[in-house]
Amino acid sequence: MAEKYDVIVIGSGAGMVVVEEALAHGLKVALVDKGPTGGTCLNTGCIPSKMLIVAADRIVEAHESKKLGISAEIKSIDFKFIMERMRKNVASYRDRMTKGLSEVDGLRFYQGEARFIKDYTLEVNGKTISANKICIASGSRVSVPPIKGLEKIDYLTNETLLQLKEKPESLIIIGGGYVAVEYSHFFAAMGTRVTILEMANRLILSEEPAISELLKKRLSQRMTVHTSALVEEIRRQDGNCVVVAKDADSVALKEYTAEKVLVAVGRRSNADLLNVAKTGVETDSHGYIKVNDFMETTKKNIYAVGDANGQQMFTHVANREASVAANNLLHDVKEKMNYGAAPHAVYSHPQIASVGRTEETAKKDHSILVGIARYAEIAKGEAMMEEDSFAKAIVDKETDKILGFHIIGPNAPELIQEVVDTMESGGTISNIMSGMHIHPALSELAQQALANLAED
Repeated sequence: MAEKYDVIVIGSGAGMVVVEEALAHGLKVALVDKGPTGGTCLNTGCIPSKMLIVAADRIVEAHESKKLGISAEIKSIDFKFIMERMRKNVASYRDRMTKGLSEVDGLRFYQGEARFIKDYTLEVNGKTISANKICIASGSRVSVPPIKGLEKIDYLTNETLLQLKEKPESLIIIGGGYVAVEYSHFFAAMGTRVTILEMANRLILSEEPAISELLKKRLSQRMTVHTSALVEEIRRQDGNCVVVAKDADSVALKEYTAEKVLVAVGRRSNADLLNVAKTGVETDSHGYIKVNDFMETTKKNIYAVGDANGQQMFTHVANREASVAANNLLHDVKEKMNYGAAPHAVYSHPQIASVGRTEETAKKDHSILVGIARYAEIAKGEAMMEEDSFAKAIVDKETDKILGFHIIGPNAPELIQEVVDTMESGGTISNIMSGMHIHPALSELAQQALANLAED
């Protein structure tokens, strides 16, 4: 006989939002997680990576202070300390969370890998459990490309690199997305010779082309960056890794050598590990769980949030999806998920933050105004000698509503928040323009970009 619950949640990352809401309603809840507790963000994503990157930021800022007339010297970098601090903090958070879950009234925590065996029924650790309401927050895992010879080398991923004890002297990063550029920044700051090989013609394809261009320019000052480079083979040679890539421009093969290789070409959903088809849940051609605007799957009362559905793979988005799913699981009045004002950030150097649409996508169905403001146009940016960093606003010409906003430069993730708030509340550019902004402060950047609006 299956153990019956009111709600089953699979995954202890964003899934915890649903767990907490269900418990608050007095329901009997089962949480299933194959581990580690806390999900991707806590263990291999946002938290550990930013603990590393904050050290890299301080190092690069010290080097760049020369432009302000300051001669700073980094006497030593304790790579082991930086890595161990990160691991200890993550382990502490995870252990506290695991202990707490075992002590919550009304919650049964199953630590193990679950698989659906029939409608609304799972098997975990040899036990059968069922519920009429289920939320899948099973996350994602590293996508490994079919590169000849890759399986023969001890390659790194964003997960395994967190266990490094020694700094690699040289590193080739295959990929040019968020993970690739963030860790290129970190390892270059640590003193590693970094080479990025990206098959597309620019870094981070989802960003504005001008942002990708400036990012490549700035990263290239500290490392080697090759775009339009398709990796075809990897082999071991004299204790190093040799990566063979085809240059799309000349169709010539080039070889790159480094001590280590980091594979950062994307993620794949964990939905396949759950056998979701056994409960009538459909996936798309990439393996992500299909959901509607209410976060419900193709099976009634089964919801999917976060990386499992692949809509926008950011923790804050997953948490909002989980909040929507929790409401719809527990209440009759249904709520729709809105991605229109979902922001994201890239913690490279320079930092990037974006929300909404790009100019290319916005002008397909809107008459738009575009405003660009460089940091140097505002007093604080000029004081910082930020000459090429900028913000770009895309606004609907008829309604004055902001369709998209993009920033590359210092404090970008913090600066974009007032734009996000304006978009989420349905406001217009007047909400930002009429508000008094401190002078001199970087927050004046958003006003300046909107003041520069002009016909596309």
